[in-house]
Amino acid sequence: GVKRYELSDVQWVRIAPLLSGKASDPGRTGADNRLFVNGVLSLRSGAHWRDLPERYGKYKSLHKRFSRWAKAGVWEKVFASLIKDRDNKYLMLDTTLVRAHQQAATGKGGPKTRLWGV
Repeated sequence: GVKRYELSDVQWVRIAPLLSGKASDPGRTGADNRLFVNGVLSLRSGAHWRDLPERYGKYKSLHKRFSRWAKAGVWEKVFASLIKDRDNKYLMLDTTLVRAHQQAATGKGGPKTRLWGV
């Protein structure tokens, strides 16, 4: 079954084509985009990057990839696609998620990048 905060197969199929690092994209193919997105979604639990379970990989690598996707507009494309669904079963944003990512992605004096399409 699907673990808490992780994508279902239906959700994954919907967003997979929007993500960077697909085999059809120029450059390096991303290592397991689904696992990476699930790791990011796990931040909804209130965890910090360094507290993510090891199954998602090294937290510094996850954070770096998250930031690259944010700068490239990948997250905004994903959310723009998901909010078009009238049933909206795929997207659930709350202030906890947004707050966790803003705190996790910017440190003292760090960039003030708007990381989510909110």
